[in-house]
Amino acid sequence: MLTSSQNVPVFLIDPWILELINKNLEQVKNASQGSASDCRFLCVPRDFTAFALQYHLWKNEDGWFPIAENMGFQCLKIESKDPRLDGIDSLSGTEIPLHYVCKLATHAVHVVVFHERSGNYLWHGHLRLKGHMDRKFVPFRKLQFGRYPGAFDRPELQQVTIDGLDVLIPKDPGHFLEEVPHSRFIECRYKEARAFLQQYLDDNSVDAMAFRKRAKELLQLAAKTLNELGVPFWLSSGTCLGWYRQCSIIPYSKDVDLGIFIQDYKPDIILAFQNAGLPLKHKFGKVEDSLELSFQGKDDVKLDIFFFYEETDHMWNGGTQAKTGKKFKYLFPKFTLCWTEFVDMKVHVPCETVDYIEANYGKTWKIPVQTWDWKSSPPNVQPNGIWPISEWDEVIQLY
Repeated sequence: MLTSSQNVPVFLIDPWILELINKNLEQVKNASQGSASDCRFLCVPRDFTAFALQYHLWKNEDGWFPIAENMGFQCLKIESKDPRLDGIDSLSGTEIPLHYVCKLATHAVHVVVFHERSGNYLWHGHLRLKGHMDRKFVPFRKLQFGRYPGAFDRPELQQVTIDGLDVLIPKDPGHFLEEVPHSRFIECRYKEARAFLQQYLDDNSVDAMAFRKRAKELLQLAAKTLNELGVPFWLSSGTCLGWYRQCSIIPYSKDVDLGIFIQDYKPDIILAFQNAGLPLKHKFGKVEDSLELSFQGKDDVKLDIFFFYEETDHMWNGGTQAKTGKKFKYLFPKFTLCWTEFVDMKVHVPCETVDYIEANYGKTWKIPVQTWDWKSSPPNVQPNGIWPISEWDEVIQLY
């Protein structure tokens, strides 16, 4: 009643309830007039019900609280400053709402505030309680959202009637539920990036600007191609370093680097890239060992895709020297994937970013290095034997 009377743009994201709806989706869609007395979905025992609030569509924030309180709710509003403004002192007073928790009797409603981001996705912040807040207000530890910031595809919504109530839910509840455990988002380090660019001065020459533009277009095309294939990927090597160190593409890097777990490899990757206008430049290794693909973008910008293999206590990707058949191996500590925003896109990066970058670039990764030998510069490289000459036709393909 409260949200519909006040036109608050919320939709249901509670995993418990969405799971039940998803199992009975056809039935729910067809039963537009459910009986309120038959409480099958909303009466599942739990401490919270979670809704998402689309903040960019909300017109009447100020009037909402007094009305909620008049209806008997006790509400807690959690705000923080927009992380993208970190380090800009003049704007440090501007706070944005991140979460509302409203309690009525023994149940609480958790409203997760979703903010629109430029990569056409929705972001929510971390639920951090400030010193003066009542930690016993509700059992915060049982919250399903807010332990860390999260990012979600913008869902298409549909209205359903459950237990006699009209609610909006994601049109594809299964997809939304799959996103929940993998939604963790890490922000680019804006403050440190500003300091880095003050110390080392950003290259804004015509060539550097042109390269960044081409690299961004190449990354967006690669992401579109891999997403259509359903192949997850992340920013790797110099592209990952540029994101973490300066929130931008390193202008002298000359290529775009992506990582893919070998179990996500699909044989139609090469054809899909060629159809997207990116011909294969080289293919080294084979699926079982040290696979690496390189595609030619516009104006000499390359797209390098490194495939990662998992061992008991580490991950690795391979390298091959075309002239000699020598193999190399780059070792990384195990990592998981988080979302971030980079060049107006929602993309994956290793959550354990510092460990990943230090493996590749050593402890001095904050200092720019313009000359780099892929066979000897990385601290994590080691020799890995030589391809037998009988296999060269398969494992060293240059186009």
